[in-house]
Amino acid sequence: MEEESKDIIVLGAIKHGIEKFDKIQKTTQIDSKELNIILEKLENRGFIKVKEKKGWFGNKIEIHITEKGFKEVDERVHEMQLKWNQMATLYKTGDKEKLKQTMDENKSFIPTMMFFGVMDMMMFSMMFSMMGIGMSNYVPAESMPDGGMDDGGMDDGGFDFDIGF
Repeated sequence: MEEESKDIIVLGAIKHGIEKFDKIQKTTQIDSKELNIILEKLENRGFIKVKEKKGWFGNKIEIHITEKGFKEVDERVHEMQLKWNQMATLYKTGDKEKLKQTMDENKSFIPTMMFFGVMDMMMFSMMFSMMGIGMSNYVPAESMPDGGMDDGGMDDGGFDFDIGF
């Protein structure tokens, strides 16, 4: 998964209420060192604010998304929805070559589309069947859905997956 894809996945998780480092890490499946780097970048770009709160057992750190961060996630999800719609249209028209070319061009976005529930997973798997290729050529094993997602048949570009909290 490309670096920028991970940034938007982390930002999306925060947008949807995951504000503690360990929960962000568990949800995004990004190792702690890399997650720290991503969070620093997001903070430097003004997409998140890190707040330290005093608690009974010491200080707690919470991560909150800014208005700028909300807009960034919404724009990116909209872009992914447009890319998915393009792939779905090519699948429906049966144009294997153009579909493969479009999927190749958007390979780096596929795990992010899966994370945000932008794609219809049933149609996505049928695309591979139509082209006669394996999904593993496009989706790393760690990004494959594990049954926690719905069928992904969304039309609103929303965030619809089971994040386990």
